[in-house]
Amino acid sequence: MMAIFGKNGFVWKQEIAFARKILVWQYEKSGTALPDERAISAHAQKIVADAHMIAKKSGRTVLEILKNKVTIKK
Repeated sequence: MMAIFGKNGFVWKQEIAFARKILVWQYEKSGTALPDERAISAHAQKIVADAHMIAKKSGRTVLEILKNKVTIKK
């Protein structure tokens, strides 16, 4: 049976995929060269982990936080 929640669960993987898409979009929008796949994935994973911590403290949803928190470093 596949786990739905947790760090290896379906929802977590979907949140990381969403964060990656936002990161790639922001790089393309800014005209900045895309870093390699590993760097983007690591950044997305950190953002999702941070979003979960913020959600626990603030009561906001992870999706709401991701929409506002995902940014690239120029």
